[in-house]
Amino acid sequence: MKLRVSAVQYHLHTIDTFEDFAKQVTHYVKSAAEFNSDFILFPEFLTTQLLSITDQTDRTYTGLPAYTNRYYALMSSLAKEENMHIIGGTHIIERGGKYYNVAHLFYPNGRMEEQAKLHLTPWEITEWKLSPGEGVRIFDTEKGKIAILTCYDVEFPEIVRMVRGMGADVIFIPSCTDDRHGFHRVRYSCHARTIENQVYVVTTGTIGSLPTVDFMRSNFGQAAVITPNDVPFPQGGILMEGEINHDMIITADLDLSLLYEVRLDGSVTTWRDRRVDLYPDLSKSKEKQAEVSKKTIPLPL
Repeated sequence: MKLRVSAVQYHLHTIDTFEDFAKQVTHYVKSAAEFNSDFILFPEFLTTQLLSITDQTDRTYTGLPAYTNRYYALMSSLAKEENMHIIGGTHIIERGGKYYNVAHLFYPNGRMEEQAKLHLTPWEITEWKLSPGEGVRIFDTEKGKIAILTCYDVEFPEIVRMVRGMGADVIFIPSCTDDRHGFHRVRYSCHARTIENQVYVVTTGTIGSLPTVDFMRSNFGQAAVITPNDVPFPQGGILMEGEINHDMIITADLDLSLLYEVRLDGSVTTWRDRRVDLYPDLSKSKEKQAEVSKKTIPLPL
């Protein structure tokens, strides 16, 4: 199985209307469509750009749920129009009086699924009062099984072990970091997870700035497609990467058969060689997590 993925280094800047946001998103999606991509990944906190709209009165996270329906409609229509899977970065939703940082997967047939961020950074808790997601899931697509973990999530090896055990071969990591320290924490973690679990990781981040939106005033980002470090793959485990802090999109082809090859007979077989006699086998959480996944109710379009 082969699939083509694109990842957007999304340039955040002040806009005047929702239509400005829609035009920018549409530009990137159509660019990926010209490369016949099967998936396009947008970064975490993509929709914070909407808080910069000229007449926006609430420039905090609580102002974002008002745009939810228009965000859904935009992404869903583009996914159907271009026959593409769109991982729409993340958007803040409100449910039961709580606010969640949620990644959304829009299928080519118009269906939508969600994965809330599981691990929240200190400022997401203290400043934006966000709540963490309560379950992890994987997504079946016509191009294989994928998982979506947001930024800080990838710094926790346990959760990646779990989605790998549930069958994910490609893990998409939408991210948003404001400096080199944060960027490299996420990036190095992505490399480690590909080695530990023999999976592909596709990641990207925001660039640019939103001078009128607190905590989004600076961004440091780069898109990358990362592989295990073994003979069938590029040295250094980098299949493709963008230019740091440039407004651009990258595209690469993933060959799942290479993953299966190295898992079976690679220079190292890290997944198979786990010492589960010494420590817990996190992939055994598959049954429990499948139950959580079934209970997760997708938001209506």
